[in-house]
Amino acid sequence: MPDSFDLGEPPQPAKAEAYRVLARKYRPQTFAELIGQDAMVTTLGNAIKRDRLAHAFLMTGVRGVGKTSTARLIAKALNCIGPDGQGGPTIDPCGVCEPCRAIAEGRHIDVIEMDAASHTGVDDVREIIDASRYAAVTARFKIYIVDEVHMLSKNAFNALLKTLEEPPAHVKFLFATTEVNKVPITVLSRCQRFDLRRIPAEKLAAHFAEVCGKEGVTAEPEALALIARAAEGSARDGLSILDQAIAHADLDGGHGVSGVTADAVRQMLGLSDRGAVRDLFAMLLAGDAAGSLASLRRQYDYGVDPVAVLRALLETVHGITLTKVGAAPDPAQPVEERTARIDWATGLSFPVLHRLWQLVLKGHDEVATAALPIEAAEMALLRVIHASQLPDPGELARRLAEGGAVQAVPATPAIAATPVAATAATAPEPAPSLVPETFEDLVARLEDSGSLALAARLYNGARVVRYAPPELMLSGSRPMTADTVAELTAALKLLTKQGWRIGFDDVPGTPTLKEQEDANAEAKRLAVWDSPMIRAAREAFPETVLEDWPGKRRLA
Repeated sequence: MPDSFDLGEPPQPAKAEAYRVLARKYRPQTFAELIGQDAMVTTLGNAIKRDRLAHAFLMTGVRGVGKTSTARLIAKALNCIGPDGQGGPTIDPCGVCEPCRAIAEGRHIDVIEMDAASHTGVDDVREIIDASRYAAVTARFKIYIVDEVHMLSKNAFNALLKTLEEPPAHVKFLFATTEVNKVPITVLSRCQRFDLRRIPAEKLAAHFAEVCGKEGVTAEPEALALIARAAEGSARDGLSILDQAIAHADLDGGHGVSGVTADAVRQMLGLSDRGAVRDLFAMLLAGDAAGSLASLRRQYDYGVDPVAVLRALLETVHGITLTKVGAAPDPAQPVEERTARIDWATGLSFPVLHRLWQLVLKGHDEVATAALPIEAAEMALLRVIHASQLPDPGELARRLAEGGAVQAVPATPAIAATPVAATAATAPEPAPSLVPETFEDLVARLEDSGSLALAARLYNGARVVRYAPPELMLSGSRPMTADTVAELTAALKLLTKQGWRIGFDDVPGTPTLKEQEDANAEAKRLAVWDSPMIRAAREAFPETVLEDWPGKRRLA
């Protein structure tokens, strides 16, 4: 038989590289890649250039803003030797020298990372103290990175204090924590502290777009904006959501991901559709109970959490209020959303918006803890609709004060089923006069219009010399600041549709509204005290006292 041939091991298929999640793959490797923390980078760069480096740094902030990444970047910046091996500390580490590569890969012998959550005791800290006495093996500095440092025990912190205050020249401590309030003040005072900010949503969306480009994935801008808002300022959380959205996206014939859509992201996150929320909000304002409940049930059947619906309504009320005060619009919002908010801001007053906010907020809290969430959400919406048919609180107070009847009224025509209808609705006939008859009525009108602080200042401090609209003369014994006078002038012009002249005279003037109400309350108290029934009780029980007699004191 012919000799057999040894062909060796059959060829093995190449081992596929393990997938790395986006949050790890796109961890910043340079300070230029660290988004949203420009002030901290500038401070560190200046400290390195001027050789004014602290011996201990503390990075604090919410999850995912780059605390541990910043600590590793500082380690690289302090130990970088440059491509030629002759460089010194720099805010722009080269990333190619052996110290930079070893630190990035987590294998540098002189850069020690410790998780304080699993090393909380004195013995763990004692190891750091003992090792810190010895010089670095290969690096310029021996660096200790302690993550979640607030988890150290009280004794561990105390053991570290002396070394932290006077460490050897070759040692640097880098601490990271999400709960800086749990770090002892004695430790904080020995560290240079950096508060890392939440990353703005627009910067996160731009970062996610760049990541999608590198991954060969197309994504709708609105989808990235939704992910950025859901991340709540955390780059790591946002990248994790983006990772999930890419996996959730449809496949294009098996050749790759076709794209991340806003609808898919909403479905994945359980967010309420913005169009459905606008329709629901319009039905609430119109008092359409059946339509509102049907809209809520449709979203619930699609898998939307009732709490998410109430949260979306809160965001809508908040957005309309900001639009009404002239805040800049969110560029990530769809055009339809911005247009609807502008229309609603035109048709809704501040008192109505504040009342809506309180009603929806109360409903949100109830639904979040309810045993029957969808039923609680329905009751909350019905409460909002019922409140829309009640008179304004200021009008209600005046009717009660005048002894008039209080009746429910239909939804005002200015609050219609859709924003377009709201602008087209017929406005109610104007009142015969916009000017309040008395100074007290004027203060009440200011309060009802939302100018609570201004109304309170007038109620407590203004002594009227002459009230002859559009002129108001006040006593100079209670002077007002120029800002208050300007604010009052603008508020009165907006309230009465005419300009006012406000002056001061050096005469006492009438008592303030608060002083008048206090005097009235005291007069009522004395009248009760001297009444025959109370006088008989005082004679029978000499120690009888009359408890505090409450006055009106609406703005006190």
